[in-house]
Amino acid sequence: MPQVSRYLTIYISFIKFSLITELSFKINFLIKIFVELLWLSILIIFYEILFSNTDNIAHWSREQYLFFIGCHYMLGGIIESLFLENCANFTELVRSGDLDTYLLKPIDEQFIITTKKIDWSTLPNIIQGIAIMIYALAVNPKWTFELTQFLMFVITFTCGLTITYSFLLMLCSTSVWIIRNQSMMELWWLFSTLMRYPKEIFNDSWAHSIGWFLTFVIPALIVINIPASTMIRKFLHPYSVLWMGICTGLFMFASRKLFKFALTSYRSASS
Repeated sequence: MPQVSRYLTIYISFIKFSLITELSFKINFLIKIFVELLWLSILIIFYEILFSNTDNIAHWSREQYLFFIGCHYMLGGIIESLFLENCANFTELVRSGDLDTYLLKPIDEQFIITTKKIDWSTLPNIIQGIAIMIYALAVNPKWTFELTQFLMFVITFTCGLTITYSFLLMLCSTSVWIIRNQSMMELWWLFSTLMRYPKEIFNDSWAHSIGWFLTFVIPALIVINIPASTMIRKFLHPYSVLWMGICTGLFMFASRKLFKFALTSYRSASS
C-alpha cells in the first residue's frame, strides 16, 4: 500500500504540472479542443449521411453504431490524453540521451516514461465519447439497462484499453533500435483506425482471412467490437470474452518484457 500511495502521489503531481503547462498557452489549448470537436462533428455527420441511405452497416443499426463510435472515441481519448504523447516522445529521449535522467530516478521506468505528461486538450474526447454512448442508448427503443451487461462492458472495455496501451508500448519500445522510428505513429494510427470498424465487414469469404488476422494475430477488431456488442447488442459470446482476456494478459506480458529488454539494449548518451 505505501508503494501504491507513493505512485499515486507522483501521478497527481504529473496531472497538476501538465495542467499548469497547458494553461500557460491558453489559445493553443482552446484551438486543440476546437479541432477535436470539429473532427467529431465531421465523423458524426459522415455516418449520419451513410445511415440516411441504409438501415444498417454490417448489421449494426444507427443507434448501435453510434454507441460503437462513442466507445471508440472514449477509448481513443483516454489513450491520447494519458499515454500517446509520452510514448511518441520516447524516440526523442533515446535520440537525445535524455532517457539517462529517467533511468536514474528511483521509480519504475515504464511508469514515468508513459505517464509523465497528460494531454488535457484531448481529455474532453472522453466526455464526448461518453455523451455519444448515453445518447445512443437513450434513443434506442430496444435497449434496456441490465447490471450484468454493464459490468461486462466495463470489464471488456478495460481489457480493450489495456491491449491498446500495450500495443502502443511495444511500438515505442522499438525506438531503442530504430532511433528515428517515424513508422511507429503510422502503425499506431493504422491500429486505432481499424478499431473503429465492425468486425462483421470482414465476414465475406475474400476478406475472412483479414478479419482472422486482425482478431487473432493483431487483435485490433476485438478492442471496441466486444465491449460495444456486449453493451448495446446484448451479445455476450463466452469464447470472445475469453479470447479478449487471454489477449489482455499476453499483450501486458509481452509489452512489459519487450520494454525491459529494450532498456537493456539502450546505450546512454555517454556511451
